Amino acid sequence: MEMFFSPYSKAPAAKEWVKEVVSEENEEESNGVNLMEFSDEILLHILSYVPCTDLVLNVRRTCRKLATLCLDKSLTHTVLLQKDYKVNKDKVKQLMRDIGKEIYQLNMAGCYWLPSSTIDHVTRCKNLVKLNLSGCHVTSLRLSKMLSTLQHLRSLAIDVNPGFDASQLSSECKATLSRVSELKQTLYTPSYGVVPCCTSLEKLLLYFEILDRSREGFMLSGQLMVGESNVPHYQNLRIFYARLAPGYVNQEVVRLYLAVLSDRTPENLHAFLISAPGSFAETGATKNLLDSMARNVRLDALQLPKAWINGSGLLQHLKFNNPFYFSFSRCTLSGGHLIQRVINGGKDLKSLTSLNLSGCVHCLAPESLFRKAEDDIDSSILESLVVSCCNLRHLNLSAAHHHSSESIGNHLCQLLSRLKHLLSLALPVCSITDVAATVEKPPTAPSLVPQTFGRKVRIGIQAYPRNLADQANQKIESSVFWALMGSLRFLETLEIIGSSFSSAMPRNEPAIRNSLPPCVRAQSVGDSEVAAISQLTYLQSLTLAQLPSILTGSGLVNIGLQCQHLRTLSLANLGMMGKVVYMSALMDMLKHCKCLRDLRLEQPYFCAGAQFFQALSHCSSLQRLCIVSRSGTLQSDAVMSFMANCLEVIMCHMFMGESLTVCKNLQQSIVRSFQAERPALNVVIFPLLHEDLTEVIRDVPMRHLDEITLFKSRVAEEPPNLWW
Repeated sequence: MEMFFSPYSKAPAAKEWVKEVVSEENEEESNGVNLMEFSDEILLHILSYVPCTDLVLNVRRTCRKLATLCLDKSLTHTVLLQKDYKVNKDKVKQLMRDIGKEIYQLNMAGCYWLPSSTIDHVTRCKNLVKLNLSGCHVTSLRLSKMLSTLQHLRSLAIDVNPGFDASQLSSECKATLSRVSELKQTLYTPSYGVVPCCTSLEKLLLYFEILDRSREGFMLSGQLMVGESNVPHYQNLRIFYARLAPGYVNQEVVRLYLAVLSDRTPENLHAFLISAPGSFAETGATKNLLDSMARNVRLDALQLPKAWINGSGLLQHLKFNNPFYFSFSRCTLSGGHLIQRVINGGKDLKSLTSLNLSGCVHCLAPESLFRKAEDDIDSSILESLVVSCCNLRHLNLSAAHHHSSESIGNHLCQLLSRLKHLLSLALPVCSITDVAATVEKPPTAPSLVPQTFGRKVRIGIQAYPRNLADQANQKIESSVFWALMGSLRFLETLEIIGSSFSSAMPRNEPAIRNSLPPCVRAQSVGDSEVAAISQLTYLQSLTLAQLPSILTGSGLVNIGLQCQHLRTLSLANLGMMGKVVYMSALMDMLKHCKCLRDLRLEQPYFCAGAQFFQALSHCSSLQRLCIVSRSGTLQSDAVMSFMANCLEVIMCHMFMGESLTVCKNLQQSIVRSFQAERPALNVVIFPLLHEDLTEVIRDVPMRHLDEITLFKSRVAEEPPNLWW
């Protein structure tokens, strides 16, 4: 299974390339080669990295050759608008008018800023086969009118919002839905949505985002009308996926969908995935469904709520064909059961590409009984896993204590270095500790400092080394983590998260005021380990959370210098809690992050002042910024200057310790000054500990909330290529 790679990752560079090609159409380079004399194949490849709106509305108007190439079917067949934050309703209208009949796949996911009337122009795309409108404003009547004209549609993604009424769907619309084989629904209200009309479904993805209370404060019910329960029997269903946000109503509604599956389990089902936070109890209906699956189907992908697996022999009876994705997140599954029941004592599982063991505290120990979570892992279990699943590309071992023993050659990092195909990896901080170093090395200054909020302790801070040569002088290359990073040169996503870390940013509850102390093993993890990450030349996304021994942040500078493809950076609770000790290094790092798109910072007492924003202004590609800081401060003038200088920024979320008045005034100033020029601008500036924070959070577009504002581990969160 290959990861989907968005062409927008190279769009800015490609647009500049196209400008150069056009401007030099009649000029020759010093070597005598005219860029416009490149073959059509090469130019088409270059143009494929440019947003379709730019191709059709701008580039094709520059010369005759590009006018022809920009309308090539290879460029107009698939139109991706989901992260084209500069697109507006007029551009969409013109785009649909010019090439609507040529579009077969249209992705407008997350275009929350476009008015609902924009959807009317999709009717020009008569040949659409695949359409993604997740995050767009679509009413029942508009959906009905649009789908009535799209007779070739086979794949659809929509949101179901309060007020959705399936009775308003026309017979022509229902006829189109009856031919749809892939459906993705995000539910913000208890409803079956359009599922009862989709009688040919092969893939069903359900995202439950229903709140337990309405905006008016009334409790919502998860019970649906009896007349709406005409859900088809999914006889052709191959993939079922459900992801639940926290809340009782979400669990009640998903049970209604599962009830139909329990009556008759599809024989061709090969992927069954339910992601549910917290406790989601098993019922008689779900037990019957799982028993039926164990008898009648062979799966390639599996994810179940922890309560459905814990203490049961379910995995012993389920059959697998060529599995590519397993998630046992937060389960109490022991290492012995993992080896025996999942990979059959070392069965060849070369087909497995993604494995999520996040929060599985016993998954690398023989048995879970009578074992403390902090005890050493059994390296033979991890070795069996590595040998059997040698083609893993995505592995999540976060949110657990995985402590290696002192035995030579059996450290977790040494075993993981055998997985040469890894593209994304999530580890707890305590798992990367060099055991010998922790035994011999005296406690560092931060380990003697209580990890509490507000207590500021003066310690001597040495000047940080600014290049890899200085780090080499410290002889850190011999550490097991340094060796691991050196062996995974093609890694694109890395998460190093403290095993007891919890974000202060809430979902549906008040902000967390107290955090658990870091693991004792993690006390030795600091600047040198961060510097080791700079070996990952192709790194695109980095998350570091709860690294207590950060003294200066010197490793961040090395990452900024060496990891030139870095697009997403998330830092949380580094070093002491009473002072941002790495601020100077962070500002130096940001000056080198020319490709950085998303930055999330979560740190108590963070000062978002003029110097910080001046350094951040060097990140010319930055689009989204989120700062979460208990007792943090900000300078309004510095924020306004930053927004004026960084023209690509369309999201600014800051949850600090400032007063409500200061926050509201700044938010209004940003919106008033920049909304007209940036249609996708989304600004939320609010006190972190304010009682109304949860009400503010519910208005954040799901794209931003899910991808950056809320902290979570995203490695192997769902199967690769699950949608689009």
